[in-house]
Amino acid sequence: MRLSECRAVLTGASGGIGLQLAEQLCAAGARVLAVSRHEGALAALRQCYPQTLGWQMADLRTAAGRQVVLDAARAMGGANLLINAAGVNRFALLEQIGETQLDDLLALNIGATLQLTRAMLPMLRANPHALVVNVGSIYGSIGYPGYTAYCASKFALRGFSEALRRELADTPVDVLYVAPRATRTSMNGAAVLALNAALKVSMDEPKDVARAVLQAIEKSRSELYLGWPEKLFVRLNGMLPRIVDRALRKQLPLIRRYSHTQEHPK
Repeated sequence: MRLSECRAVLTGASGGIGLQLAEQLCAAGARVLAVSRHEGALAALRQCYPQTLGWQMADLRTAAGRQVVLDAARAMGGANLLINAAGVNRFALLEQIGETQLDDLLALNIGATLQLTRAMLPMLRANPHALVVNVGSIYGSIGYPGYTAYCASKFALRGFSEALRRELADTPVDVLYVAPRATRTSMNGAAVLALNAALKVSMDEPKDVARAVLQAIEKSRSELYLGWPEKLFVRLNGMLPRIVDRALRKQLPLIRRYSHTQEHPK
């Protein structure tokens, strides 16, 4: 898919990977409708690309918010690329997560993504070729202590992407599932950064993740897993999960220690 020919709806566009995707898409000549609850750093970026970058404030957890996005996409002339990058992370043991926090995480990470994709499919199918990109996580393939709720949502997103790809196999719409590893974004608080440092976990820069995603779009890939040895762990977890069980059990004391260093609202 040629980036210069893309008319993209991009959710989660105000920070981290989403903001980098918006900037790099515009630099490649694409038209972008950036969707987020807050404009944030998009304001400065819109000044650089006033003709090709638009912004729509929307809460994708609501039907009204998703309808606003659909209307804005139609006003743009339709879309042939949907990038579902909106999401939230919670580093906490399951019993530390408040009920409202858990509901909000699932509503945004999986509910909003499924609902917006469903609503946009007729628009996407109207093109000779279109693409849905779902930004998941390595934790969509490896269940990791301290991220139970996040893993649940990303496992669901991976399954959704696989099923949707097969469901749309005889249509002009393809599906790309992207699984970044740990990335330096504002979603990762001090406790996460400290844990990653203690475990010597490598973290990617958002601009590098965005670049890899756009390359995967251009190459018409169906899956993209980022990072080494994370890609190896995904395969190992699928074939020999008990080995991963034993490795992660050794990390439990550190995970529990750092999970107790932050507040967990109920």
